[in-house]
Amino acid sequence: MSGESTTRTAPRSGGTGTAQAGGSRLGQRLSGAAVALGLVLFLGGFAWAAVSYRPYTVPTSSMTPTIDAGDRVLAQRVHGDDIRRGDVVVFEDKTWVTNSKVVKRVVAVGGDTVSCCTNGKLTVNGKQIDEPYLPKGSLAEITNFPTVTVPQGRLFLLGDERQGSLDSTAHLTDAAKGTVSRDAVSARVDAVVWPWKGMLKRPTGFEALGALSQPGPLGSIELLIGAGAVLVLGGGAYGPIAKRTGRSRARTVAPEAAGAR
Repeated sequence: MSGESTTRTAPRSGGTGTAQAGGSRLGQRLSGAAVALGLVLFLGGFAWAAVSYRPYTVPTSSMTPTIDAGDRVLAQRVHGDDIRRGDVVVFEDKTWVTNSKVVKRVVAVGGDTVSCCTNGKLTVNGKQIDEPYLPKGSLAEITNFPTVTVPQGRLFLLGDERQGSLDSTAHLTDAAKGTVSRDAVSARVDAVVWPWKGMLKRPTGFEALGALSQPGPLGSIELLIGAGAVLVLGGGAYGPIAKRTGRSRARTVAPEAAGAR
């Protein structure tokens, strides 16, 4: 009786061990694949960001409340020809500031007529523009200026904090009437990342005048980096979890095997 019992029990034990070993090997392979894929997505996201974006620190409050002094922004590298009304851009014009990047909002492009103000609102091509990004309680008419016709290939730019902004209105007496060449633009601001404010809101007040710029790839980049981090952490956690589970099963099976004998 004792010999028969031993003979029947041994195959069961061996079969279970083989199944567990096979499951463990499969789990390790899946874990490794998850970590490898996660690293590709994670690093690929950062590489995409490095190619597409440039970080800038905005030194003044002329774009408050959209961007405060000292805020860190991410600006997508773009060609000046891709700029649309309402975009917040980074540019360099030596007639404005020598050897320094400037951040302002484009309110008019080549061929537009722009003036301020009608009923307290900026007027572009005869249309009053809603500007919800201005500081609460402020009026666009703080920067009253006569009608300007923007030359082709150039841009008219204002700060969101109109009262203290040295923008196109401060250069109206220049030969270019305060406008800036499209070629002077190097990037378009997509988001404020420190302190975190997220993506800039779309300037919907300009939609009636033409198409707005499409959002950059920052959202997709965030998804790639997030998914990669989850896969790396999940795959890396498999080993410790599997070991603990294996030990727990071993403790449970050992008393049962002893009882069976």
